[in-house]
Amino acid sequence: MSLVAERLTTSSTTAPPLRAIGLSKTYRTPDHIGRLVLGSVDFTLREGEIVAILGKSGAGKSTFLRILAGLLAPSAGRVEYRGEPVIGPVHGIAMVFQSFALFPWLTVLGNVELGLEAQGVSAAERRRRAVEAIDVIGLDGFETAYPKELSGGMQQRVSFARALVVNPDILLLDEPFSQLDVLTAETLRNDLLDLWVERRIPTKGIVIVSHNIEEAVDMADRILIFSSDPGRISAEVPVHLPHPRSPEDPVFRQIVDQVYTLLTTVPGRDARRGAKPEPIGVGYRLPDAPVQQLSALLEKLGEEPYNGRADLPHLADEENLTTDELLPLLELLQLLGFANVSGGDIELTMAGRRYAEADMLSRKQIFAEALIKQVPLAAHIRRVLDERPGHRAPAARFLRELEDHLSEEEAERVLDTVINWGRHAEIFAYDDDDRVLSLENF
Repeated sequence: MSLVAERLTTSSTTAPPLRAIGLSKTYRTPDHIGRLVLGSVDFTLREGEIVAILGKSGAGKSTFLRILAGLLAPSAGRVEYRGEPVIGPVHGIAMVFQSFALFPWLTVLGNVELGLEAQGVSAAERRRRAVEAIDVIGLDGFETAYPKELSGGMQQRVSFARALVVNPDILLLDEPFSQLDVLTAETLRNDLLDLWVERRIPTKGIVIVSHNIEEAVDMADRILIFSSDPGRISAEVPVHLPHPRSPEDPVFRQIVDQVYTLLTTVPGRDARRGAKPEPIGVGYRLPDAPVQQLSALLEKLGEEPYNGRADLPHLADEENLTTDELLPLLELLQLLGFANVSGGDIELTMAGRRYAEADMLSRKQIFAEALIKQVPLAAHIRRVLDERPGHRAPAARFLRELEDHLSEEEAERVLDTVINWGRHAEIFAYDDDDRVLSLENF
């Protein structure tokens, strides 16, 4: 019997460790309508499994995790831990964040003891359990060190020790390895998996939000794909591979390709040749993709060894692109009609090939045509500027429109993104001091 199967049978007659039912979250501001971040999410964490959550930036993954932890209240729906409603932080659930969040004036031992002190555990018991957790996580000998004396990897180990010292039933991880270099992240991830597989920790379930596809396939028994606006589970990918897993395993690579396909398909964009994409609106959450990176990627794809077509995992590895860097670029390529993405592969369209082969001036013209045709917000700004007598408009005018669809912060980001694209394409100009858009040559 596998370890996961063994864990699953231990409490088959009891309530699931963690469950979300109809979970929704709306963020509201005093002068704007609410924005639905999570939309009616149903989720069950089964006994003895690791679940990874992937999705593009802004899909509500971290919000979802904080609601599961009882750190944030849902707007609708509920969370249950072992059948009981979660209305605040729960002793059986611990969370590790992306930032190390250590108190600089406390030693390693002091930081790890903190959670136990909040639970009213005696000083002697706190010290015993903290020393044990520090030893388990591989930091013995550093009990008296302060955070400033530790590397990033060691500081995150302290964060893990602080979570594990309370003997959590459920461990929630919010991109815990993303601030670390590749080798340090891999080492810490493998150490955590060893503790899990060898049952050296009492944890019965783990939920991890990740931005790394291979990390998710390496760790998880199930991978959930979150879509955006609002965030919801759009797909589920089972991973039936024993630990430890090899990235060279053909099944491992197949799952990686499947996840890439699910993550890189732009809603309403069918990658089949000749398929007509569905239109997007002015309030679409545009990807944060710099034109310079887009140009560099198109150049690479147009050259040897790709010749216009590439396997996405291979492309990311060869060009040293993280998932967070690659996904926005792929989304923009598809929005502009420069590439099709399907089955974990990318293939340049005729427009994409023309762009890759063109000189700088011609590239601007190709980009401008695609921007006006495919991105409604860019076309809307240009149309307003064309129609105004002075061919000028304050950025705040368009920001207010975007805030009908997006949060203030996200509306600002989207407007900044389209302004950068529009300036590059020379379809309008922008005065940053006055925050005014205008047509050039007027």
